[in-house]
Amino acid sequence: MTEPARRALDVRVGSATDGLAPISGAERSLAASTYQWVALGAIALTALGGDQLTKYFASSRLSLDEAVHIVGPLSIHHVHNPGIAFGFFSNATPIVTALTAIAVGWMLLFFARSGARHPILPIALGLLIGGSASNLIDRVRLGHVTDFIDLEFWPAFNLADSFIVLGVLILLAALLLPQRQRPRPRPVTDVSLRRP
Repeated sequence: MTEPARRALDVRVGSATDGLAPISGAERSLAASTYQWVALGAIALTALGGDQLTKYFASSRLSLDEAVHIVGPLSIHHVHNPGIAFGFFSNATPIVTALTAIAVGWMLLFFARSGARHPILPIALGLLIGGSASNLIDRVRLGHVTDFIDLEFWPAFNLADSFIVLGVLILLAALLLPQRQRPRPRPVTDVSLRRP
């Protein structure tokens, strides 16, 4: 008497709504971790504090429109800018303030959802948020932004502007430069088990 052929047992890892379809690999969460939030906060607060401190020294040591030559084309020149870069939108301070606040809020939301996407994001967004928040504080508190770095061939700017530009450059480099590919998880295949 021959023994009937035994059916191979189909073992699947993972689950789906139907309970049968396998999941080949778990998707990694892109939400920012506590460590990334701490890094972002430290960089943003350092940028904000450094900018506010240098603006305070420039405005307390120099009267409005007074300049002190440092070296070469570099001067410390105390000016007020009610607009954005290069003095654009100088008559639209409330709109610029609102747009800046929305931009900072969007960056925080983006980081909360995607902070783990790239290891450089806490640095780039920390500089962007710190610089933007510092200029936003000036607009809300004073109605203008204090600029003091004058290079003769470029409109006067401040450290916050430098942090914003640097943050954008780091972000672009992270997005455009080729990244080392992480090995993808191997798909799970059916395993046939036979009883002895």
